[in-house]
Amino acid sequence: MGKITAGGTMSLDGYIAGPEESGFDLLFQWYGNGDVEFPSASPNVPPVRMSAASAELIKPEWENTGALLVGRHLYDMTNAWGGRHPMDVTTVVLTHQRPEDRPEDDENFVFVTDGGIKAAVAKAQQLAGDKNVAVNGGQMARQCLEAGLLDEFGIELVPVLLGSGKPLFAELGATPVQFDGPITVVEGTGVTHLRYRVKK
Repeated sequence: MGKITAGGTMSLDGYIAGPEESGFDLLFQWYGNGDVEFPSASPNVPPVRMSAASAELIKPEWENTGALLVGRHLYDMTNAWGGRHPMDVTTVVLTHQRPEDRPEDDENFVFVTDGGIKAAVAKAQQLAGDKNVAVNGGQMARQCLEAGLLDEFGIELVPVLLGSGKPLFAELGATPVQFDGPITVVEGTGVTHLRYRVKK
């Protein structure tokens, strides 16, 4: 069984989105400022092109990911990535109610409506097999951290100040939380990649 990992692209003042879901163009410039292309399995998301330094870290992380876990908010905000996540793995969606246009689970999306974050993580682990489960979205990462399920956490730190918006760990209930590391520090173009191990 692999690790449960989470992460987020964050401004220097700690936000993963600006006011009213703004600022993504600034936060994710590093996805398009390099020469190394990553193909996309989504019909709605173009390939990303990052610097060689970023790609050397990110490529094996993506290759070692066997399933994703997201919340309904991210699923809806991206319009389900056009039907398939760009990383080309099954995405588990934790939600109170299954979308009406997806009556059945398939190789693209699996919906967990009962059992909360623990049930969603267990389902994602089952799908991932020996590979890692990547948790996307601040709320899902917070719930995993509070439940003691998270093994590692990554931050893509971008040199921009958003001033306000959505913090990475909004309303975290289980504090303080300690991490070991950083176990990895990589300087990409327009981004600093930090990786930490969660102390348990």
